[in-house]
Amino acid sequence: MDFVLLSCKFKTRYTVSMKIQRFNWQIWTGFLLSIFAFLSYPLVFVNWAVTRDFPWANLLLFAIAALLLFIGVRRGFAPDRRRISKIVSSVLAPLSALVLGMFIFVAFVASRWLPASTGAPQVGQKAPDFSLANANNKSVSLSELLSSPITSEPPASAGGPRAPKGVLLIFYRGYW
Repeated sequence: MDFVLLSCKFKTRYTVSMKIQRFNWQIWTGFLLSIFAFLSYPLVFVNWAVTRDFPWANLLLFAIAALLLFIGVRRGFAPDRRRISKIVSSVLAPLSALVLGMFIFVAFVASRWLPASTGAPQVGQKAPDFSLANANNKSVSLSELLSSPITSEPPASAGGPRAPKGVLLIFYRGYW
């Protein structure tokens, strides 16, 4: 933006150039978006299988953050920018790259180090027998629950109480 000042007394023309330095929002938005992309996987996206199995939403957020960081670094190192803009750009861009590297390491490398759950029951498989302490601190086993007749309800037929077809266990904060 240029202003022209005219002096009437000396008939001199002065041109004053005022360059307004705008805030480099691209670099800051890219950095904050990369932090959000890193933290949103364990806090938000792990809840749904479509984003938990392969973190495509986080990788998309990282791609948008990388684009914003690229634009912000180019803008930060423009010839008319102040030194602080160059320093901030050269600090935030590597930090964001480090965050992306940590995410890739944790999501794709360190997750492979977890042991396979070969002993876990599969869907439709009968649960192994176990015993737990109930609310009265009495030991109760799964086979005991499956074989004991239900006596709290009146008999539906003349045959008397019948054995349950299944057991539903509800765990709440370590108790059942």
